[in-house]
Amino acid sequence: MIALLARLNVAAGKEKEFESVMLELAAAVRANEPGNQLYTLVKDDEGYAVMELYDDDEALAAHGQSDHFRAAGGKFRGLMAGPPELKRFDVIG
Repeated sequence: MIALLARLNVAAGKEKEFESVMLELAAAVRANEPGNQLYTLVKDDEGYAVMELYDDDEALAAHGQSDHFRAAGGKFRGLMAGPPELKRFDVIG
């Protein structure tokens, strides 16, 4: 199993619009990706992150190639202040 933590740098003043797009994407991931076990938006003092959990590398690759993920890319234009910071973990238990 593979876990990802994606730190997202959202442009100032675009938080609510970002949340709307991100929640729409999260719902599509949960509804259409059987190899995804967790895809949730979280927030702390430093900003936003997405916590993701996949069955294997194939499920992770399928996520990146999915129609809903690709479509969301265009919706994030103008909402982001920089690229995401991704950290990958191997799940132990």
